[in-house]
Amino acid sequence: MWKKNMFSGGALEQFSIFALGIMPYISASIIFQLLTVSIPALKKLQEEGESGRNKITQWTRYGTVVLTLFQGVFIAYGLFNSGYVLKNVGGTQFIVTTMFTLAAGTCFIMWLGEQITERGIGNGISLLIFAGIAARIPGGFRDAWVNRDAYFGVFGFIMLLAFLFLIIATIIFFERCQRKIPVHYAKRIVGKKMMGGHSHLPLKINMSGVIPPIFASAILVVPSTIATFVENTNLQAVVSFITTGWFYNLIYVAAIVFFTYFYTAITFNPQDVAENLQKNGGFIPGIRPGKPTSDYLDNVLTRITLGGAAYLSLVCVIPTFMISQFNIPASLAYTFGGTSILIVVGVAIDTVSQIESHLISKNYDGFLGQKTGRFKGRKA
Repeated sequence: MWKKNMFSGGALEQFSIFALGIMPYISASIIFQLLTVSIPALKKLQEEGESGRNKITQWTRYGTVVLTLFQGVFIAYGLFNSGYVLKNVGGTQFIVTTMFTLAAGTCFIMWLGEQITERGIGNGISLLIFAGIAARIPGGFRDAWVNRDAYFGVFGFIMLLAFLFLIIATIIFFERCQRKIPVHYAKRIVGKKMMGGHSHLPLKINMSGVIPPIFASAILVVPSTIATFVENTNLQAVVSFITTGWFYNLIYVAAIVFFTYFYTAITFNPQDVAENLQKNGGFIPGIRPGKPTSDYLDNVLTRITLGGAAYLSLVCVIPTFMISQFNIPASLAYTFGGTSILIVVGVAIDTVSQIESHLISKNYDGFLGQKTGRFKGRKA
């Protein structure tokens, strides 16, 4: 339940109209990104430019509604059979009303995230997940301190804080790590100026950011969400086996590794980079322009992405280790565990970087610099 609440800001635990949170939208995004890669017609549509991407985005919204209605049926059915519904309420009426209410809540969150992305700073969906996790952290600290004697004592509380700072430092280190590939530019005269020189091409170890753990968690959360509200012993037994223990960690790590490579392939195309370098007179020392450069970049990216996937996997399985080895409650383990802190720190780093870039583009001198223009959103 705690991991499901991570993507709904606690709304699922309290069962508000936002109970499903942003999970259906994330699941729909995963489906259409996979379809875009595997279906040539969708891939061609995406390459058409803004109009093609808008169509895929619209289909993603439709997919979100379908997934929300599908999950809403199971949740409404489970609630109706739980005995907490008034007896004078008809089953069909309750199920239909609950289903469309949950769909409306998810659609509003989806719209809000898109508005933040379009008119604000940062990725709206990631910021909403960030807000949901951050809202639970103060309560987690309070719970850990009030119940410190029952959990781990004062020394254990101090060790928990030290462990938390160690995780944060590790995440910041790996998120900032880059492989800088030297690039030389041939000297040429443009107008009255001599152009050329040396530069570098930065390749991040974790180019996919926090997307892989979010996608992996969203997929694994769906079965347990349905099983929570459906009183079926066989289904709950299967879901319990899938979502606990070593088997869950194995699937989780495999999903993280897959989405790390998948999303890196989407965001960085070695062939396009090699063509742009060749057009601008750039080359990597010792590597011929064109396909050899593309192959070299692809080889380097494959190696460093493996390190990024290993780092993400290690950080994200920390909560399970904390629960099994130190008997820490699941609520604290997931609040201060790897996935939650990774999302909070990763989204914060990306947002600050975008703010700095925005400030520079608007002729600011940084956060403490003197304002020389008006701050605006992305959409004028």
